[in-house]
Amino acid sequence: MKSVVICGSSRFASEMREFAAKLKELGVVVYEPHLYRAAGGVWNEIKEFDRQFVALGLTHDHFYKMQMADVVYVMNKDGYAGVSTTMEIGYAVALKKPVYAFEEADEEPCRKVLFSQIIKTPEELLGFLK
Repeated sequence: MKSVVICGSSRFASEMREFAAKLKELGVVVYEPHLYRAAGGVWNEIKEFDRQFVALGLTHDHFYKMQMADVVYVMNKDGYAGVSTTMEIGYAVALKKPVYAFEEADEEPCRKVLFSQIIKTPEELLGFLK
């Protein structure tokens, strides 16, 4: 069975967790982002000097997960992908990983053209993993 790394904004934390849980039920290996704020961390309570190290650790952790996964899935609900997600899409393409996304709608054409396929459900994604 292949593996998936999920990318997306922390504003979609519940949607990403739900999608990941369904994939896991289907037997897929899933690498999820550590969503600092969604996990209860308060970004504004971190000293300014320390934020760069937290951000660096989170970024490298997710990049490592992307290297291990076979495919990348972007939860871009309502066509939204922020700066970090855009960077992750670029990294996935550089790694030659297929990039699947939840929504086709995207204001940024350079991001949109990098999606291999639009996939709405874990079951549909499973079909591309076999």
